[in-house]
Amino acid sequence: MLNNLTTRFVGRLKARDPEAWFELWETFGPVLKAQIGKWGYGWIGPETVQDISQETLAALSNCIDSHDPSKGARFSTWLLTIARYTLTDELDRRTAKKRGGGKRTTTLDESWTGKADGPAPDQDYEAAIFRSKVEAAVRRVEKQTDFVDFQIFRMRVLDGMSGKNVAESMGITEPTVSRKLKKIRAQVKLAIEDVIGTFSFTAEELFEAERKGMAVNPNKTDDTLFDAALADILRRQDAYRRAAQSSNT
Repeated sequence: MLNNLTTRFVGRLKARDPEAWFELWETFGPVLKAQIGKWGYGWIGPETVQDISQETLAALSNCIDSHDPSKGARFSTWLLTIARYTLTDELDRRTAKKRGGGKRTTTLDESWTGKADGPAPDQDYEAAIFRSKVEAAVRRVEKQTDFVDFQIFRMRVLDGMSGKNVAESMGITEPTVSRKLKKIRAQVKLAIEDVIGTFSFTAEELFEAERKGMAVNPNKTDDTLFDAALADILRRQDAYRRAAQSSNT
């Protein structure tokens, strides 16, 4: 069965909580747009890519209760399958319209039995999904914490500045930089654990951060390695977003 974090989030989606919908779109919308744009290259334009991406997320909430976790399908694989179905349905609808037919293909409910059939995700897609989760966690912490504290974290970890340079730039002492860095890092780790727990169907996904050098358990983590891995992930995600945006315009 789905873990408690996932179940609560799905409940918010079904209750049409606008904040939950926005979070889902903000986290995975760019990845879906990039993948759908790749599949539909030469067939559909940027506006259609945007529409189909949003329809995919709507379909996700409508049929998530039919997901069978015993099948072992990852959240990322399931999301990709729904995106593929949504795109295919749109292309079939366009073809039928051109031919003068009014019959649509099978509905999502008719073609879904809870398992994630369809295209297997490639490594780039899986990596982008994971990076999106990490990015969402960092974004959450940025919204919820003091601006100055997060800027210290950004300069020290994400921009790679030395503690001395950060202290001089902010007009504070190096011990203060270290203290605030430790506090924000701890919040980021908790947020990563929460976001990954929310958007994971399998145990494999739940331990993905640890496998990528971003263990959030204080007893298992090395802060230097964690900071380096986090900075690399966010740099890659920023490059991915920019490349996807350029290819969809």
